[in-house]
Amino acid sequence: MNLAIWAMGRSLMRLVLITLMLVLSGCMRETEAPLRIGTNVWIGAEPLYLARDLGYWDRAAVQLVEYPSASEVFRAFRNQAIDGMIISLDELFVLAADGMQPKIVVVADVSNGADVVVGRSGMRAMKDLKGKRVAVESGALGAFVLSRALALNDMRASDVSIVHLESNEHPAAFEQGQVDGAVTFDPYRTQLLGAGARTLFDSSQIPGEIVDLLAVRASVLDKNPHGLRTLLAGWFKALDYLEREPKDAAARMSVREQITSEQFLQALKGLHIPSRADNLKMLAGAPPGLVVSGRQLMTLMVEAKLLRSTLEIENLLAPGPLEKLPQ
Repeated sequence: MNLAIWAMGRSLMRLVLITLMLVLSGCMRETEAPLRIGTNVWIGAEPLYLARDLGYWDRAAVQLVEYPSASEVFRAFRNQAIDGMIISLDELFVLAADGMQPKIVVVADVSNGADVVVGRSGMRAMKDLKGKRVAVESGALGAFVLSRALALNDMRASDVSIVHLESNEHPAAFEQGQVDGAVTFDPYRTQLLGAGARTLFDSSQIPGEIVDLLAVRASVLDKNPHGLRTLLAGWFKALDYLEREPKDAAARMSVREQITSEQFLQALKGLHIPSRADNLKMLAGAPPGLVVSGRQLMTLMVEAKLLRSTLEIENLLAPGPLEKLPQ
């Protein structure tokens, strides 16, 4: 009888150990899965690559996924191929309206001249694009920039002929005469200007309206806090390095952009990159600064029929990971 009880106890203990090992194994796999962050070629996303280049995070914790355009990043998040992304606020509103549950963890940059509408040499103003073909990235920031540029110049969408092209296709289309203008940003802005294009409108005319964000899927907040903490720490360490060593940082970051380091530093002048303190005010202030500007943007998007209805912006903010990040 005692032998039988001992055997049963031993079997039970073995079962408990096996179950515990399976649970721990599952937890380790979930914890060790890299946080997949999607980006397109854009100067505002380069601090992520600078952090990676400088070894500020373990690649087992964070994996950067490169896409040729913002539209591709948008689709990848929608299809759950990535966990997070660099995305503009207007695009994030669209994803949120479609139930994709994006959460804003960092304000990456605020455009102050970096986003532009260009036209052929000889053109002097937006009205010179009337009746012309304009390249616009489908479903991305370009539609918003164009709508604002037209509205501020007493023009309508019907005044131009929109040609839907990915951002990386704009320079070739312009040089080949397929389009007469484009809604663009660096490095493609630099390429277009080099091909003779002229700036007709830039985002300094709509201050605070174009904001780029580092956002993740809501589930990441609970499932991968280590990856998210690693990502945020690397981001701000990269910004510190950019401030201390701008020339070396630009030399590293300009490679993917295929422009010179001098051109990269010049392009950065069109951006405001918020510090950690700025981010806390924008995401967790009283009220959060992003809520104020976001509501204005949302209203403009609804009026331009780029968004069906308004959203509760507060529900999109996730300042917790940044607040908990060690100084």
